[in-house]
Amino acid sequence: MRKTWNIRDKSAESAVREILKSQARSRIYIFLLRKGKAKTEQIIKGSRLHPSTVRETLSKMYDQRLINRKKIRNDSIGKNPYVYNAIPPIKLLKRYANEIEDRFNKIANLDSSLDKAKGSKPIKIKIYERGEGP
Repeated sequence: MRKTWNIRDKSAESAVREILKSQARSRIYIFLLRKGKAKTEQIIKGSRLHPSTVRETLSKMYDQRLINRKKIRNDSIGKNPYVYNAIPPIKLLKRYANEIEDRFNKIANLDSSLDKAKGSKPIKIKIYERGEGP
């Protein structure tokens, strides 16, 4: 029986898609968060994406350090498959915050009245994990 995606799922996927700039990446990332870890074939079924799209996207996501992978020892003939898992959402958010911070600071540095010290960053975004904070 196939689980249908509810509004909350679509909202989360939309938010992740905005960060990852790809529907395929967001589907794979959310699937891996829910599943914990999965092989390529499980990701293909769970994300409902074309197999070549999943394989290509997994490779790119691994290169971008959005997911981790570990080779599974396989005693049968053929390639040893990987098992994948997503980085924690807080890590993803911290990276995204850094991107947004850089964009905001480029705009803020257009103001000629600001101190033009090299590397000046008037805007700083801080994300606190549970238990942390000011």
